[in-house]
Amino acid sequence: MSASAIYEGVVTHRRFSPASHRLRYRIFMLLLDLDELSALASRLKLLRFGAFGLMSFRAADHGDRSGGDLKAYARERLGEAGIVADGPVRLLCMPRILGYGFNPLSLYFCHRADGELAAILYEVRNTFGQSHSYLAAAPESGFGAGAGPVRQSAPKRFFVSPFMDMDLTYDFEILPPGEAIAVSVSARRGDQAILTARFAGQHGALTDANLLKAWLKHPLLSFKVIAGIHWEAIRIVARGIWPRPRPPLPPEAVTLGASSTS
Repeated sequence: MSASAIYEGVVTHRRFSPASHRLRYRIFMLLLDLDELSALASRLKLLRFGAFGLMSFRAADHGDRSGGDLKAYARERLGEAGIVADGPVRLLCMPRILGYGFNPLSLYFCHRADGELAAILYEVRNTFGQSHSYLAAAPESGFGAGAGPVRQSAPKRFFVSPFMDMDLTYDFEILPPGEAIAVSVSARRGDQAILTARFAGQHGALTDANLLKAWLKHPLLSFKVIAGIHWEAIRIVARGIWPRPRPPLPPEAVTLGASSTS
């Protein structure tokens, strides 16, 4: 049975500072077992791999952008942090639509050979064409299939929104893929909440039929996401709040975080 899947659900953004407002829209995301890419390419007609299509996936959109083996890339990042993940690696991301794609956040769920979650690698991309990753090991036990949420945190090191300062902490709360998935990212300064973004979706088999249904509901998926980001920026500027200057990229490609058992 394929571990790859499609998740259709809702994205919500709630900004508390510097201006308060909410944003909500529906999207779908793909969970791709990186060991299954060749098999998926053989059986799926509506999702093209490395080529233009109605929907497509390109390895070069992720990792070090070389188009190389993403499983090897993820394991190398974990190895640098002393984390062993000798099981499946599954990537949660949105596909390109009609050749265009933008993933503000992609997640690599990295497992041990026994099936338990070893770590999550968070790949963040900004609208300036830059990317950075955050990595945190999962708690030592209890996070196999069907387990509860994983809570992790990391210091902000990468410029994303020009309306948010750099001296923040990210809190991640992740319900790993199963019949449902939930990805929540909150930014805070100390105890002050700045922003919370969340995706909650329901599982579906990764088939051409389900891809077509999802596309018919969200035909401009990638364009809707980037439009939503810029619409939010326009609303903030309209309130008299101006963008911060963009700082240099962090010297390291990955920022390490930590898990919480609370």
